[in-house]
Amino acid sequence: MILWHNPRCSKSREALALLEERGAQVVVRRYLEDAPGVDDLRGLQSLLGVKAIEMMRTKETAFKDMGLSKDDPDETLLAAMAQEPKLIERPVLITGKRAIIGRPPERVLDLL
Repeated sequence: MILWHNPRCSKSREALALLEERGAQVVVRRYLEDAPGVDDLRGLQSLLGVKAIEMMRTKETAFKDMGLSKDDPDETLLAAMAQEPKLIERPVLITGKRAIIGRPPERVLDLL
């Protein structure tokens, strides 16, 4: 299991704690420091089965500053997340051929 984690985010910390409490073996990827590329994000999108906009934090200042719109094509939004990883919704848990966005954090337990 890989958790894309931001330790400054309470929801991300809560998801990690829930997984650890249940003995899950989790590899933590601090995606702000180890930013995913467009190919990583495209792969994640496929695992999640969602549109790119559903993977984004649209209320982040960077979303507006970059001139993004909820109607932009997926490739534009994926490139924006690769350029500015704080736009990626968090936390994200990936296991095998499945992934889930941990909003609310308890959703990560669905992959155990």
